[in-house]
Amino acid sequence: MPGESRQPRTPPARISSKRVPGGLFSLTASVGSRQFITIAVLVFVALGLAWWIVTKAGWVTPLFLPPPGKVMARLQELAVSGKLLDDMLISIYRISLGFLISTAFALPIGILIGSYRAWEAMIEPLVDFIRYMPVVAFVPLTILWTGTGDAQKFLIIFIGTFFQQVLLVMDNVKSVPRDFINLGRTLQMPESRILTRIILPSAMPGIWDSMRISLGWAWTWLVVAELVAATSGLGYRITTAQRFFQTDTIFGYLLLLGVLGLATDQAMKWGSRKLFRYLRQSR
Repeated sequence: MPGESRQPRTPPARISSKRVPGGLFSLTASVGSRQFITIAVLVFVALGLAWWIVTKAGWVTPLFLPPPGKVMARLQELAVSGKLLDDMLISIYRISLGFLISTAFALPIGILIGSYRAWEAMIEPLVDFIRYMPVVAFVPLTILWTGTGDAQKFLIIFIGTFFQQVLLVMDNVKSVPRDFINLGRTLQMPESRILTRIILPSAMPGIWDSMRISLGWAWTWLVVAELVAATSGLGYRITTAQRFFQTDTIFGYLLLLGVLGLATDQAMKWGSRKLFRYLRQSR
């Protein structure tokens, strides 16, 4: 208004552009894909360099820790002869089929007991009872039941992962907020539709992560089965190398198992990003 003195406007407060204390190691720091890969590669390079230094300096006898060059040369020799590829393919076949069988049984049972208390009362205590039995103790029994063929490997993978998967899937289903289910009932949705349209979509990201964790256990039990009773596979080759003190072969196959495990784990993570994009979009 005329004659009224105007007060100077206070400039808006600026958002501080200071970096969060701690940089990359801050709780709220974000790491891009390139940074993530760079850090991961540097860790492997550092470990490889430390391995080379230890063996080059002679701090450890080569019988116990062969140098990296010798291990790589041995792997190349096995690759040229065809043994490496044969062992790798048979092990991949065994773990793929064994894990698929285990998951095919574990998923519906886990979803069932996670959704209905009556089924949980019937199945969950029995699953808990069996899962505490050591899988290694079943190895001689599975040899008696099925022999030393692939069926025995499938059975060991099944015993080692099925019961754990059932309980993990059950917990994933139980973690679905009760309000989601009540919303479906408010909309007068039938029980089957609540299960398929509300519970499963909400629980599937957690179920997928549970499958990824179980796949790591499957690799362990596969090697255990091949170490004890097999005529082929990565575990069998490790056992054979042990008899002749071929530690370069043992280390080579251990590295190969690590690479295969890392590859499958990263493939599962990639699948999670592709299948559950709606999670990222909702954040």
